[in-house]
Amino acid sequence: MTTETLPERSTSESAIGVHVKGYVERVRGGELGALPAVFGLVVLCVVFSVLRPAFLSPVNFANLFTQGAAVTVIAMGLIFVLLLGEIDLSAGFASGVCAAVLAVLLTNEGWPWYAAVGASMLTGAIIGTVLGTLVAKLGIPSFVVTLAAFLAFQGVLLLLVKGGTNISIRDETILAIANNNVPPVVSWVAVIAGVAAYAAIQFVKARRRSARGLVADPLILIIFRVAALAVIAGVAVYVLNLERSRNELIVSLKGVPIVVPVIVVLLLVWTFVLHRTRYGRHVYAVGGNAEASRRAGINVDGIRISAFVICSFMASIGGIIAASRANSVDPNTGGSDVLLFAVGAAVIGGTSLFGGKGRALDAVLGGAVVAVIQNGMGLMGYSAGVKYVVTGSVLLLAAGVDALSRKRAAATGRR
Repeated sequence: MTTETLPERSTSESAIGVHVKGYVERVRGGELGALPAVFGLVVLCVVFSVLRPAFLSPVNFANLFTQGAAVTVIAMGLIFVLLLGEIDLSAGFASGVCAAVLAVLLTNEGWPWYAAVGASMLTGAIIGTVLGTLVAKLGIPSFVVTLAAFLAFQGVLLLLVKGGTNISIRDETILAIANNNVPPVVSWVAVIAGVAAYAAIQFVKARRRSARGLVADPLILIIFRVAALAVIAGVAVYVLNLERSRNELIVSLKGVPIVVPVIVVLLLVWTFVLHRTRYGRHVYAVGGNAEASRRAGINVDGIRISAFVICSFMASIGGIIAASRANSVDPNTGGSDVLLFAVGAAVIGGTSLFGGKGRALDAVLGGAVVAVIQNGMGLMGYSAGVKYVVTGSVLLLAAGVDALSRKRAAATGRR
């Protein structure tokens, strides 16, 4: 019995050793991925938890999700543009314009919520089509096009809200997006189903690779990933399901905020698009080398236009979330620091400003870092000026790490 199990154990250990060695070599070669963002997120959470124990309270934990939701969603769309080596400076105010369309149709015109949401998303798609066409077909640099749109959309937003009017949103469905919670039982069912689905996908993927004679992840590594996901998701749901109300007899506040599953669904959709479809492979190809992609028969202009469409479409969803959280739309919706934080979230999460490298997950990780910085420093009583300085420093550090990793990758032949 012992002689039968030892070879299996040694084989498993050698397979893990190969994967660990390969990962270390990739990191040393400049392929850092999300490692800096994860490390920074852990450090920030530990520091703020020590300095302000209230940081880990259920109330603040839930607030972190709603606080960073709009920026995370906008950053998820920006990643498609950044993957091509382009930039969209208008995404912030584009979200504000789409939110204003939603508010005007809901409050002033009396449209049902689903029609208003559809019109808002359609507005985002039209904005992206116009911007992408100007960049791809006319050859105007994306910086110039989106800078002009940044200025123009401020004016459009002012016109929609009639100068300085604050348009209140009273539709319960829209308000629930960023203000209501998923029932605790439903939260647990969703987590269990999600972890089970992830485990099934991992095992099926490994079996298919083995059947084709390809190198598959060892069983123990798959088990570790599934267990890690189960622990992280389980702890998060447990904390969010705790009572957060000061007086639960008046109102009960517990459960996962509705905006969380919205972000998870968007993350899964865009991760699938980027990594499991021909379109996603074309996006990476164009971002890596547009001329080579054109010679390979890829519709480069179409890819560029579609990336801006996705970016503005996601900005519309971010605007809807922001309007839901604020219960209104005003001239500042989508303005101020929204764009800066969205771009910062994408870059901090690991997306390269030079194109060709990035994932939808980067927006979530980077958005979490930005939200933690803003939230933690707010709890410590720092002014907005200090928050901007710290966030800007983290963004500069992330861009520096990206530049150095690219140089390292080029030097080692991994670029």
